[in-house]
Amino acid sequence: MVEKPQIMTTDPATGKLGRSYVAHSAQEAHDIAGTVQAAFLEWRKESFLHRAELMKRAARILRERRDRYAALMTDEMGKTLDEGRTEIEKCASHCDYFAEQAEGFLAREMIDMGGPRAFVTYNPLGVVLAIMPWNFPFWQCIRFAAPALMAGNGAVLKHASNVPGCALAIEEVFHDAGFPENLFRTVLLPSRDINALIESDAIAAVTLTGSVAAGRAVAAAAGGALKKTVLELGGSDAYLVLGDADVKAAAQIAATARMVNGGQSCIAGKRFIVISELREAFESAFVEAMKVYEMGDPRKEGTKLGPMQSMQARDGIHEQVEKSVAAGARILIGGKIPDRPGAYYPATILTDVKAGQPAHDEEVFGPVAAIIEALDEEDAIRIANASEFGLGSGVLTRDLVRGEQIAAERLEAGMSFVNVNVRSDPRLPFGGVKHSGYGRECGRFGIHEFVNIKTVLVHS
Repeated sequence: MVEKPQIMTTDPATGKLGRSYVAHSAQEAHDIAGTVQAAFLEWRKESFLHRAELMKRAARILRERRDRYAALMTDEMGKTLDEGRTEIEKCASHCDYFAEQAEGFLAREMIDMGGPRAFVTYNPLGVVLAIMPWNFPFWQCIRFAAPALMAGNGAVLKHASNVPGCALAIEEVFHDAGFPENLFRTVLLPSRDINALIESDAIAAVTLTGSVAAGRAVAAAAGGALKKTVLELGGSDAYLVLGDADVKAAAQIAATARMVNGGQSCIAGKRFIVISELREAFESAFVEAMKVYEMGDPRKEGTKLGPMQSMQARDGIHEQVEKSVAAGARILIGGKIPDRPGAYYPATILTDVKAGQPAHDEEVFGPVAAIIEALDEEDAIRIANASEFGLGSGVLTRDLVRGEQIAAERLEAGMSFVNVNVRSDPRLPFGGVKHSGYGRECGRFGIHEFVNIKTVLVHS
């Protein structure tokens, strides 16, 4: 008898091994997808009222188990307990939102044809395969699952290999809420077996949140099978600090934007493009704002910065910093690996960042901010747009009319916020352009991604 491969977790705060889980084989994953498809064929017939009752129950379960699930995230990927609790509440609110709004978002829309009865109706596509990352191990999954299930679809989750407990816990939430037994299933599957699952006849569509490389691979496999995809990929979000900005307020927003989830977020602010005359004052204020984020035990209340998700990730971040410094960047704070166990990296600010340096050109997935000087507003916009990424962006200014115009018309990104850090919200469409992916999650646009937008015309 062939022994099944094990998935072993590691505590990023200590480096100690955690629990082990038995991985699924490719055939087992294929069979699971088949059971989800069978459950979907019945689920699609259920009323919005019934779906909403179960989704509201899922929200209650998430809130009841908030502390347990937050601790699980801490164990597997190092998220602080405070941020974990916030993430679970956000998931619950997301479930509530789509329970309340899905029927309206998917209501038939009448078309005036001057005679025949014509309308657009929205029907579920089938089983959606979700390939999800580790950095927001509950939120990323619930973000897709709540609208997908409310639209009448089924779901298969292939989560990141370092958060298997979180993956199974999400399946547990929907099971315990009373959803059909096989409507939402988790597969603990090696990445090498993903293509075969994408090609399965049981899978109707694929959504992925992850790296650009992963997005290319999944898009190629799904495209070869002619299956719909939504991709939310990397980001190197730029914030413009315009000449009229309140420097202290801008620095606080910048620190908040950079340090969400220890900097391990696609929509974390990463490049802070400052008009020349404000640079020195902004640097000073930014350093003070970042000093608040002291490294600490993620299990202790009030810890602002826990470990990175792994030693390998931490070392990769440090390599990007060192290469940037070797190419002319200057460290204002942080930038050194601490002498302590665990995958810790300090809050770091680099200045004199220019094209050709990793801090300028690449996504740095950790607590490292890059200050880039711009000659004027037009130069700042040019620098912001000179990136392969286009997920989020920000404008920091006292002139709200000008800030809105730049955000709405000039920045090449899927989201642009003025005087506040970019964040996801159930009510707002979320997604990017360029190498940050395509398609949208959240809001009316998100739930429409995985439905058949069908035209019906009835002629008398």
